[in-house]
Amino acid sequence: MSLSVSEIKTRLIGALNAMPASAEELRELDAAIGDGDLGVTVKAGSLAAADAIAKLPPDAALGDVLIAAGKAFSTANPSTFGALVGGGLLAAAKTVAGRQEAGRAEALAMGRAVAARIAERGKSQLGDKTLLDALVPSLDTLEAFESGSGDERTLLDAMIDTAQRQVRATAALQSKKGRAAWVQERSIGHADPGATAWLRFLQAWRG
Repeated sequence: MSLSVSEIKTRLIGALNAMPASAEELRELDAAIGDGDLGVTVKAGSLAAADAIAKLPPDAALGDVLIAAGKAFSTANPSTFGALVGGGLLAAAKTVAGRQEAGRAEALAMGRAVAARIAERGKSQLGDKTLLDALVPSLDTLEAFESGSGDERTLLDAMIDTAQRQVRATAALQSKKGRAAWVQERSIGHADPGATAWLRFLQAWRG
């Protein structure tokens, strides 16, 4: 299971261009526990990232793709979420610098780098009701598959199943980070919008 940079660019552009369809859902989730801007951030950031990737030269390496996407996402609609995701993508780029293809091992390395940077910059951890609560467990699912076992669809379905369970689980948590933390107990009962955004991206990537 390995994709060339050209294939990754095409898949990413398709997935990112599909993300605005979730903007209203994310806005409503965020409005329930925060300031409601996540839908705008994800829509603007995804479209900007897709455009930036499309403008890269044909010989761009995978790291270049992630750098372009990260910079575009973080500046399209300046916000904490945008900065965290953008920073995560820049960290991920370092793990695949110069590579012209990626498989399961590279996907796992990129994902772990994103999660680590978000945890560091956001001063957050599992259980804080953030994107990490869906991202990290889905990466654990990817890691549990032995190299070479299962095709991409099988791995993606397993990751999506994990992310769905974790998104539902975040509804029982109290938000501890960002504006959502201000509402304290009132954040309980609502799924985390950041975790939901990751789930929607996985589903868009699967197509």
